Amino acid sequence: MGLHENPAIIIFTDGAARGNPGPGGYGVVLISGSHRKELSQGFKLTTNNRMELMAAIVGLEALKITPCNVTIYTDSKYVADSVEKKWVFNWVKTGFKGKKNSDLWKRFLKVYGMHHIKFVWVKGHASIPENERCDQLAVEASFQPGLPEDAGYHPDK
Repeated sequence: MGLHENPAIIIFTDGAARGNPGPGGYGVVLISGSHRKELSQGFKLTTNNRMELMAAIVGLEALKITPCNVTIYTDSKYVADSVEKKWVFNWVKTGFKGKKNSDLWKRFLKVYGMHHIKFVWVKGHASIPENERCDQLAVEASFQPGLPEDAGYHPDK
């Protein structure tokens, strides 16, 4: 890799919630060349969309070099469309008025600006090995004992 080339990173993400809201978790698989890293975490009470978005955030926050050329594969239309169709940038202009998960979107935007990121939507449960692995990680995380609170989740908002 040349001195001025940005590393190419592939991130697969998935989120899960048992009940929506309910116990949930996210799973992330990061791939850079021959390097691979898996991340996951569960929460006591959350939603599927929060976990889908949290997976993308945690994957990006795990990157040590900036900027990177990042492709994020997600089966969440909510996450992929919000970014690729530029909805989230309009939400910023309106102060996220009436939008759910604004805490996570604000956290996402902090790390989004550090990289060159493209989201690719993939069909869930379609035998894509890394997506299936993320689903497994997310579901397993949701079953861990002593799950922490998802501090940003407020059922009444």
